Amino acid sequence: MSDYDRISIEMHDRLHGKLGVHSKVPLQTREDLSTAYTPGVAAVCHEIHQHPERVYDLTIKRNTVAIVSDGSAILGIGNLGAEAAIPVMEGKAVLFKEFADIDAFPICLATQDTDEIVHAVRMIAPVFGGINLEDISAPRCFEIEDRLVDLGIPVFHDDQHGTAIVVHAALLNALRVAGKDLGDCTIVFNGSGASAIACAKLILSAGEKGRHSRAGNVILCDSKGIVHRDRKDLNPYKAQLAEMTNHGNMSGSLADALRGADVFIGLSVANLLTQDMVRSMKKHPIILAMANPTPEIMPDLAHAAGAAVVGTGRSDFPNQINNVLAFPGTFRGALDSGARVINDEMKLAAAEALAAEVIEPSPERIIPAPLDKAVPNKIAAAVAEAARRTGVCR
Repeated sequence: MSDYDRISIEMHDRLHGKLGVHSKVPLQTREDLSTAYTPGVAAVCHEIHQHPERVYDLTIKRNTVAIVSDGSAILGIGNLGAEAAIPVMEGKAVLFKEFADIDAFPICLATQDTDEIVHAVRMIAPVFGGINLEDISAPRCFEIEDRLVDLGIPVFHDDQHGTAIVVHAALLNALRVAGKDLGDCTIVFNGSGASAIACAKLILSAGEKGRHSRAGNVILCDSKGIVHRDRKDLNPYKAQLAEMTNHGNMSGSLADALRGADVFIGLSVANLLTQDMVRSMKKHPIILAMANPTPEIMPDLAHAAGAAVVGTGRSDFPNQINNVLAFPGTFRGALDSGARVINDEMKLAAAEALAAEVIEPSPERIIPAPLDKAVPNKIAAAVAEAARRTGVCR
């Protein structure tokens, strides 16, 4: 057990969790009680019943997010169930409050049935202005999100889209440092789960919407090798992406995919990328190795093999690619604008605003520090503007 493990357990034990509830109003007099509760509150109920949109003005809904998990894919440690997910969801709620002043609450469900999760979220939605899906295993996470998109409030699976926003921002700046153009690049993903698929889709979406040149080629690899159109073992989400990527329908291993490639994006397992693989890539390759706690290759080894830029998920190395840079500001912008969804234009706006916070990217700094509290407001403004521009606001 590391020092952080021990200290964290002691802190949680002492505080009994990381969250509490506080009142916005005083309760010192009879008048206070009559206004905050009965009899005055009945008039507020009638007002909302007669004018449903007033719920955003008269209740916590306008600034409240539900963090929903079934505990099936907690961090990198696996399926530990609903109770074990609570500390992570509490932590997420603390980050929402600290970085974007959003009141978020953990909703950890005692089911891993897709239908039951969808039903549960629909039933609790009246209280919340947004839903953050968290640590739900693939491929169920895709279906759950797809089935909730009509909820009328933003639904955002952070493991997918938060990761995609931060990776896209890091990639934009890394390309500037390496002197590469996205339209000329081959980008190889190792890992083809929720995060990798969302990252690949956002990169492709940027090209389709004319925000940047489209990537020259995107190739996904999973534990069985390159994802290509002739494979019969692909789930529907991988099969869909196979139609959009791997232009030459290449087959083979990760090593085969990386020969002559420009970018490696790892969302997989430790120590998978070798120095020989890095050397086989095009000159000045970009390595974003985000397996936690141990990346696919350690930064010193990647640099020694010729990498121009290296990013990881760790705070003890430069270029930490951390979702806390994305989700607070993205939700702040969505809530402030009254967005009904978080669409690709809003995600791209978030990524571009995040990248723009680094004025002069360098090999040691392609992304702001995770604790930079100026970032969420900049992202929020960009996301809100994109929501209004694309007509998805209430």
